[in-house]
Amino acid sequence: MSDAIHPQAGIGHVHLKVADLERAVKFYIEVLGFEVMQRWGGSAAFLSAGGYHHHIGLNTWESRGGAAPAPGTTGLYHFAILLPSRRELARALKRLGEHGWPLDGAADHGVSEAVYLRDPDGNGIELYRDRPPEQWPRTPEGELRMVNDALDFEGIMSELADEQSR
Repeated sequence: MSDAIHPQAGIGHVHLKVADLERAVKFYIEVLGFEVMQRWGGSAAFLSAGGYHHHIGLNTWESRGGAAPAPGTTGLYHFAILLPSRRELARALKRLGEHGWPLDGAADHGVSEAVYLRDPDGNGIELYRDRPPEQWPRTPEGELRMVNDALDFEGIMSELADEQSR
């Protein structure tokens, strides 16, 4: 048996095949708030939060004008964008609402609070914030007990109350 992967390993970026590069770039900039770091002509773009080289790559190399995978097929279920706080999750929800972007779902998982949506190409996206490990739900034996409870939208949006009173 080989050694486990290093505990500080992480997922660095996601690279998505899209049908229409400009439509995808517009969504990731305007609706989610990323910025373009670099473009490769009309076939690829690399987007970031905070000036990193890229968190999301978008390309049409094999998919220009293509259709989303059919339900019931294998592939990416969703990728997740970890936000640093509950307030940032509230800001993301506000931005989605301002753009009229629909949610596929929402949940309080005990360890995190999350909303789910799809980009214009049908790729699943989770926007979430983690709770500190000391707040994670545990069984009486101390094992992690993730849940799928209703999300407290009102509580999350109350994080923006001081912004609205300015």
